[in-house]
Amino acid sequence: MTLKPMLARAVSLISASAVSAEMSTEVNVTEPTGLPPFELFQECDACPEMIVMPPGEFMMGAIPGESVNPFDIYGENAGMRKRGPDEPNIIPSEHPRHRVQMDIPYAIARNETTHADWMACVEDGGCTHVPDHRVLTPSGYRELGPQHPVINVSYLDSLEYVAWLNGQVGAEVYRLPTEAEWEYAARAGTETPFAQGDELTAEQANFSRSASENLRGEPMPWLLDRYMPVPVNELDAANAWGVRHMSGNVVELTLSCWSEEHLGLSSDSAYLANAVAPDSCRSVANRRVAKGGAYMIAMDSLRPARRFRPTEDRRRGFFGFRVVRILEGSEGVQ
Repeated sequence: MTLKPMLARAVSLISASAVSAEMSTEVNVTEPTGLPPFELFQECDACPEMIVMPPGEFMMGAIPGESVNPFDIYGENAGMRKRGPDEPNIIPSEHPRHRVQMDIPYAIARNETTHADWMACVEDGGCTHVPDHRVLTPSGYRELGPQHPVINVSYLDSLEYVAWLNGQVGAEVYRLPTEAEWEYAARAGTETPFAQGDELTAEQANFSRSASENLRGEPMPWLLDRYMPVPVNELDAANAWGVRHMSGNVVELTLSCWSEEHLGLSSDSAYLANAVAPDSCRSVANRRVAKGGAYMIAMDSLRPARRFRPTEDRRRGFFGFRVVRILEGSEGVQ
């Protein structure tokens, strides 16, 4: 993939495994051989910090019995029907579990897209929607700050930001992640329900204590309710690959079309082809997959396997997104 000369510039690199140890080197961002896995780069002033993902493969979807949710949410048993004691604890949309080869070299944003990121696009004329940046809490509406994740944006809104970002670098290299790319980065080489293990603490992710207690039917006093997102650089929220808030804070939109069960595709490029095919999402009422859970959702819904299904035009106070940057061997797609 040949990019415009403006991309062949030095970028500051910070090791994702030791981000406090500042270092810089001359690296051409168009050459992935110059960007080893887990390195952090930012190729323009308006661009997000990106972490290079390692090559590999992973098991996509949930292990049977992984969810503590006693309800069937989508699929044949839609309508929140509670499973019987002898029924397997399987949420249909998280299955079948299958192996996916990651054949598109990419980097993913270290953080969720922030309100400051979004407003830079608005002020430059690239984004037309000015989102409400408040959340309703028990004490009333709270205004969020520039480093909080942008909220109240839809999938269609996010495409404007992606187009603007590509305009900043002069090439079609940024886009939303496929759900395979998102889940691969979220799992960070693990197969446990969460990248951090079997459960999360209130310092590892921003989610709801009360919702978690209601789902499990037991007290969980070591958790808490924040009732709002936190700034993207708060909490000990990075997984082993350095990517922050893949569980909790805000639900993140992806490029992939919704399906009642996993498509079972064997490669990331197959997931990308399905997502960008003409009219690809029309058969599912223009719904896209969203991932990661949010601040007002139970812990169980923060699992990397969990899938949500918003329509492309839906804006909510807990919807946000992050971008990926394609490095080599694939055409960039919005």
